[in-house]
Amino acid sequence: MSALKVRSFAISLDGYGVGPNQSLENPMGEGGGGLHTWFRGTRTFQSMIGNTGKGADGPDDEFAAKGFENVGAWILGRNMFSPGRGEWDLEWKGWWGDEPPYHCPVFVLTHHPRPPLEMAGGTTFHFVTDGIQSAYEQAIRAANGKDVRLGGGAATIREFLQAGLVDELHLAISPILLGSGESLLGGIDMVKLGYRCTEHVATPHATHVVLCKG
Repeated sequence: MSALKVRSFAISLDGYGVGPNQSLENPMGEGGGGLHTWFRGTRTFQSMIGNTGKGADGPDDEFAAKGFENVGAWILGRNMFSPGRGEWDLEWKGWWGDEPPYHCPVFVLTHHPRPPLEMAGGTTFHFVTDGIQSAYEQAIRAANGKDVRLGGGAATIREFLQAGLVDELHLAISPILLGSGESLLGGIDMVKLGYRCTEHVATPHATHVVLCKG
């Protein structure tokens, strides 16, 4: 049965999923690049960018690799696809070049219609204008029994949490402070929503925490 999972979502010690003053040149905001130091050093990430055989093994890599297992579809907020907020620039095809790392259907939340976008490697972006429940239902159908990975950003994950749709979260807590930005869990009563911590593993680069419902 399909489940909606947040995987490898990095937050700072003070709970922010992105730093302040995001821009096209600095999409993670000021200081936000440090959130992903743990991921960039893994064998999984290095393989994704063509450096096969490089990168570190160990718990960081195990969590990174698990994030791509049994994934049949993704859901993304618009900023995870594009820096723009208004009508689409149809020349923009995402942050990742001609072959994005998804290799399955991806459902992008937006207020502005856009035709589906087929990319190399099996990724097709579908642009959903009628809300998170519609994106969830479409992604579950597309996943065909596999899991759906909810990629973010923080505001999008918050919406799905508050709607009771997220089954599991893996958070990588990076040992940095951002001071401000987009909070992931601030003001959300995770206990009331039924989550509990089922796993926690510390490495020199992150503390990995898994939260499950039930």
